[in-house]
Amino acid sequence: MTEVQTAPSKSQQAYAWIKERIVEETFTPGYRLVLGSIAGELDMSVVPVREAIRQLEAEGLVTFERNVGARVAMVDDSQYRYSMQALSILEGTATALSARALTESDIRRARQINELMIETLDHFDPRAFTRLNQEFHATLFERCANPRMLELVQTEWGRLGHLRDSTFSFVPGRAQESVREHEQILVLIERSAPLGDIEHAARRHRSATLDAYMIHEHPDQALGLPNF
Repeated sequence: MTEVQTAPSKSQQAYAWIKERIVEETFTPGYRLVLGSIAGELDMSVVPVREAIRQLEAEGLVTFERNVGARVAMVDDSQYRYSMQALSILEGTATALSARALTESDIRRARQINELMIETLDHFDPRAFTRLNQEFHATLFERCANPRMLELVQTEWGRLGHLRDSTFSFVPGRAQESVREHEQILVLIERSAPLGDIEHAARRHRSATLDAYMIHEHPDQALGLPNF
């Protein structure tokens, strides 16, 4: 039986169109989002555009003030820190919940991605490395059976993409440590290690990237960072 594909609604189309421009930084932080202009560009009424703006606001990508309107959210180090802390917990849990469902093919694919990441180290491109990093982690947590957990992880990934195109641009030395930690996580999964050990390794892996960034950019704030 052929599965019928449902076309995206107008609000979904508007959401995707606006978010793409935010991520690509066509709409930079502070950019004013004029609903009427966007609606005209997309050949639709302002109603679905307003719904899209509300969704983006819920994700932290857009701010809305009465008598001011909607703007692309400003980059805020504290928001970046909060997202990284949240993601370390959420992604660590999702990885552990996914671990037992991963196939040999999944593990092989993750290792191949990590090998590609290692190859990029000689001619380092932070954005390319970050894209591969996201693909690596998605491979490990995508079999998590909890759809709400997956939704939360993906939302935080989207928020991070807006706040920082690549943390590795700031701390390139962290990349070498990162790929080594990837292999350690893979070995734990292959050995059917206790889920708590897998969760802790994945969580600390994410936290270590935040720690490296904070030490580099804000050494005064990095002192006494909580061990998430």
